[in-house]
Amino acid sequence: MKKKREFKLWKEFKVFISRGNVLDMAVGVVIGGAFSAIVTALVNILLSVCTWGVPGGLKGLITILPALSASQQGMAGIGQSFESSELQGLAEALAIKNYGAEVEDAVIQATKTEILNQYTLHGTTYVANSAAVIDWGTFINAIISFLIIALTLFVIIKVFATLKAKRDAIKKAALEEYYEKHPEERPQPKKENPVVPQPTELDVLLEIKDLLKNKESK
Repeated sequence: MKKKREFKLWKEFKVFISRGNVLDMAVGVVIGGAFSAIVTALVNILLSVCTWGVPGGLKGLITILPALSASQQGMAGIGQSFESSELQGLAEALAIKNYGAEVEDAVIQATKTEILNQYTLHGTTYVANSAAVIDWGTFINAIISFLIIALTLFVIIKVFATLKAKRDAIKKAALEEYYEKHPEERPQPKKENPVVPQPTELDVLLEIKDLLKNKESK
């Protein structure tokens, strides 16, 4: 009984997996994954061109909100934010402050790592991880990406629809040419069955009246 049930399940699975729509879906997923890589590369190229003149790119378009607590103020002596060009100088100053005037390069590098662990780079500006930030660049980036992807898909669908219309026109012309050479094979239009009107109550009553009238006359 168990083997029979397993065989039935396997048979149903084979029927399911062999359906055209399932295979089409699998092909669509594979092609969609490959197409996604192409679109992503195109978006990155166009974004690089669009943000060429923006210092730090779109990622640098941020608004840092005022600190409402000590944790949002960043490290002591550094503050909420600083420019990436200031990182080395800040690391040296903090290392000297904590360990004395003569510090080794390893200590400076360790201090720089400590700073980087508590700050995030936005374009060319480091911002404290605990600070409240409005990231305008990410928002604009998402909008531009959406528009580029939508435009790309529109062009692809438009080209596909045009090619399909041309293919259908060629097939229709070839079929019409074939029927001109072989008119006997042209399918005849189906004749629709005429709709017979159903008698109304008035028609029935009039018919009964005529029958009674004929009977009386006889």
